[in-house]
Amino acid sequence: MLDFIEFDDGFAIVKMYPPKETQGFTLAESSVRSKYGVTVVGVKSPGEDFTYARPDTKVSGRDMLIVSGHVDLLERFAGRP
Repeated sequence: MLDFIEFDDGFAIVKMYPPKETQGFTLAESSVRSKYGVTVVGVKSPGEDFTYARPDTKVSGRDMLIVSGHVDLLERFAGRP
C-alpha cells in the first residue's frame, strides 16, 4: 500500500499498485470484489487522468489503484504479489 486513510468502523481507502493477478484484465474479468470483498474505486495510469473504475476498466502493471473496503480485506488484497 502506498497511502492509507482509515475511517470509522474499520473502513479504509488505499492507493496501491495492482496485484499481478489483476494486470492485463478488466475489473470484471479479475473479479476483485467477489474474490476479496474490496472495491476498486479508480485507476490512475501514468500520463493519464484519474478515471473512476468500471467493470470494463483494464488494469496494467503501471497503474495505481484506489481501493476501498474493510481494513483486514484491504490488507489481504494488497498483500497479493
